[in-house]
Amino acid sequence: MLHFTLRQLQVFEKVASHLNYSRAAEELFLSQPAVSMQIKQLEGHIGLALFEQMGKKIFLTEAGRELFPYARHLAQQMDEIESVFNEMKGLGQGKLTLSVVNTANYFTPQLLAKFCQLHPNINVILQVANRDAVLKQLADNSTDLAILGQPPDGLDLDAQSFLDNPLVVIAAPVHPLATEQHIQIARLAEETFLSREKGSGTRSAMERVFAQHGVQPHISMEMETNEAIKQAVRAGMGLGILSLHSLELELETGRLVTLDVEHFPLTRHWFVAHRRNKRLSGAALAFKKFLLIENWEG
Repeated sequence: MLHFTLRQLQVFEKVASHLNYSRAAEELFLSQPAVSMQIKQLEGHIGLALFEQMGKKIFLTEAGRELFPYARHLAQQMDEIESVFNEMKGLGQGKLTLSVVNTANYFTPQLLAKFCQLHPNINVILQVANRDAVLKQLADNSTDLAILGQPPDGLDLDAQSFLDNPLVVIAAPVHPLATEQHIQIARLAEETFLSREKGSGTRSAMERVFAQHGVQPHISMEMETNEAIKQAVRAGMGLGILSLHSLELELETGRLVTLDVEHFPLTRHWFVAHRRNKRLSGAALAFKKFLLIENWEG
């Protein structure tokens, strides 16, 4: 019979999530030696190693991979129990885990600032990643809510739009197209583009609009951040397509310009999403209501 404790499973889940003892220790408010001791005790109860070290990195063993989904499910259940009892006590507090795609992080902090003013006792954990990673977090039930573009069909998600997300074509102010008006989209086939990586929502939208109009864009370079694209476009390396929400400073200072291209701005929307049958905590329900109903200023 196994005799491990809930605390040992909790520590294991954190280490397995990050594959890093230091980060797990920070989240659990423990010392790194204390975390290592809990893992050693858990391995002793099970009789198998859960992690293996290669160089400076740690990896899950076969036993660790088997245990991880059970530990994660248990951690999620414990969080739900804590939320239920906090709400019954009327404490007006709780924890919200929010995942957002990279581009949404340009406006999410302002939303969270206002939300936390309204609900100062709610602890928010913000996770920023690309679209594929956020969708995986939703599928794994490792986040309460997510902010992203239109979710793909076929996922068991409840998703509601709350904000427009216009995509624009950007260029350096000295680019030959910067002063032209009513640019035909076919003209862009002659230009070089700097693009986000595959899996990015912006990249997917860019590919769809060009395919709809029979345009094959020349992508010279893929970049994993909007900031890298903005810097490359500003340096004259090509054109880019980004959310208008990510360009406020550059457009105000004249470092970049938007081009007057037919079919642009490409109107998309930001969605707040969660697993369809997920029991949302009071904190998650409050934030969802805030996004959908409150009269906040973006």
